[in-house]
Amino acid sequence: MIKKTLAFGNPAYLSLRDQQLVIKFPEKDNKPERTIPIEDIGVIILENKQITITHGLISALVDNNCALITCDNNQLPSGLMMPLSVNTVQSERFHDQITASQPLKKQLWQQTVQCKIRNQAAVLRKIHGLPCKNMAAWANDVRSGDADNKEARAAAYYWKNMFPDITAFTRDQFGEAPNNLLNYGYAILRAVVARALVSSGMLPTLGIHHHNRYNAYCLADDIMEPYRPYVDMIVHRIHSSGINCEQMNTEIKRMLLQIPTTDVTIEGKRSPLMVAVSTTTSSLYKCYSGELRKILYPEISV
Repeated sequence: MIKKTLAFGNPAYLSLRDQQLVIKFPEKDNKPERTIPIEDIGVIILENKQITITHGLISALVDNNCALITCDNNQLPSGLMMPLSVNTVQSERFHDQITASQPLKKQLWQQTVQCKIRNQAAVLRKIHGLPCKNMAAWANDVRSGDADNKEARAAAYYWKNMFPDITAFTRDQFGEAPNNLLNYGYAILRAVVARALVSSGMLPTLGIHHHNRYNAYCLADDIMEPYRPYVDMIVHRIHSSGINCEQMNTEIKRMLLQIPTTDVTIEGKRSPLMVAVSTTTSSLYKCYSGELRKILYPEISV
């Protein structure tokens, strides 16, 4: 079942009743009360500072493995709340994850970088018709652990060519638009990946490559890498449509909220991104447990 992604940009009172999310708006808005089953929700984004949410609702959302995202004053995602326990054999899976060997993690990162570069190359071919033989070569040359940092080399070429109408565009969290759209889209993707990791019984904190004492979602940041190009395509489509991307608006957010349901191809089958991510995280655990040696990632076709 595809879970809903909800974003609240206006003042609202959110509460729980009969396992339903109850949405009440200020009386002056003259909007009717709405309800949505908790079990249908996968991600909630809280943008407005005048949103009130009850503890009962938060507890129910967490119990149903819903990712709850809060936003800063610029309405950009800044916090993520996830459940501590969802999988029934979590301690066993934690053990397999924690005791995974360094060579295995380096091999998994090699696979992740290779898939990311190939998907980036596919995006450039798909959008701009670039042959990208250099990126294909870099993907093939990625060694265990990406010792030569082919990921960074490919990224430099990719972003140089992704938005050719923007002079000297660089991917920078605080850079010019459409960096703001990329930030928002990646935050949604990160929540979807973190949610799937928890469902698969793993700690999203312990990465296979990313290591940061202040980052609670290192593994999510690892696993989302090959999925980033899907967000890039959506952002490019928005940018190319002529919409002013300097400021986030309702129309832009509506299009970015489609990220979890966008179609991807994994194992030769079309699947919503949210479902594909669960396939990826499930295969990751099987790599930790010794059942598989390869993570299943989606591939962008031209």
